[in-house]
Amino acid sequence: MSGASKLRVAVVFGGRSAEHAISCVSAGSVLAALDPDRYEVVPVGITRSGRWVLTEGDPRRLAISAGTLPEVSEGTAVSLVGDPAGRGLAVLEAGQAIGRLTEVDVVFPVLHGAFGEDGTIQGLLEMSGLPYVGSGVFASAASMDKEFTKKLLAAAGIPQGDHVVLRDAAGVLCADPRVLDDAARERLGLPVFVKPSRAGSSIGITKVTDWAQFPQAVATAAAVDPKVLVEAAVPGREIECGVLAGPGGGLPEASLPAEIRLRPGTDWYDFDAKYLEDAVEFDVPADLTPAQTAAVQEMSRRAFLAMDCRGLARVDFFLGTDPRTGADSLVVNEVNTMPGFTPISMFPRMWAASGVTYPELVDRLVAGAFDGAAPDAGRRTAG
Repeated sequence: MSGASKLRVAVVFGGRSAEHAISCVSAGSVLAALDPDRYEVVPVGITRSGRWVLTEGDPRRLAISAGTLPEVSEGTAVSLVGDPAGRGLAVLEAGQAIGRLTEVDVVFPVLHGAFGEDGTIQGLLEMSGLPYVGSGVFASAASMDKEFTKKLLAAAGIPQGDHVVLRDAAGVLCADPRVLDDAARERLGLPVFVKPSRAGSSIGITKVTDWAQFPQAVATAAAVDPKVLVEAAVPGREIECGVLAGPGGGLPEASLPAEIRLRPGTDWYDFDAKYLEDAVEFDVPADLTPAQTAAVQEMSRRAFLAMDCRGLARVDFFLGTDPRTGADSLVVNEVNTMPGFTPISMFPRMWAASGVTYPELVDRLVAGAFDGAAPDAGRRTAG
């Protein structure tokens, strides 16, 4: 049991997905923001092979340095205790099946992509009886899968871009190199974006400007996920908005929106543009009219509720103009249940512009982990 005056927070990062390094960078920022007077931090890294280890949790070693991405590679082996009575982590010491227990009060899973943002670790934490930051099993899984995100948002009357889903994309491609018939190609037009259905950070995405590029684009996406989306390009400004659950489980609140603007010579917002190159500019807050800001915030809250999110989310939009009426056209692109927390990430920057500092944001997320948790979960809150 941790000291009575401090909440013991396990920050879990790394993981088996292609977004391992970005998770490490996000975790470094979270670790730096947790007030040592209020929290006792237990930094838990997950290696690319899935091994859980206690790390030193030094934020400086979790930053991108000279283009080199951080990685979890070593530490003291631990395992999550499945019995809720264990309340945390068991240290796996050499020569012993199980070692001393490291109890935790709440988990902050700063994990992106598969095995972290897709409902899998959320299910593990539910079984272990541990409160955790972020959405539950269903919302995490549905928001990670772009196909089902679109279905749920469409059911709530929230506009979506045109798209086609390819199941077993690699096998379909081998059977028929065209994959899409002429009618689908005409409807989608060019360019299209070919994406893995369940991935993030623009990994595995290709912008296709000629149908001759399409087979290779499908193969690239299918190497990440066998289910692939082909999305029509949606003209417009790239707008993002942060959402936080209301205190005590109240109605969600939306931040001031932000805009991503590509610098000349950058074709689209791919992985390198996001993390490795000085290729974009961020307007935080975005230069929007009061009516546009209100529309983005309202649709963000609607999307958060439609996906049954909890804790936090970032909703990404395209803001364009309806050619028939000249009115604003707002289309949701994605809902991210564990958005990036890196130094350049939009989610903390949008909340900072809205009057919530990074440490305050982390405090609020940790406190919110207990909203809706099982009655016997998390017996203490931060002092």
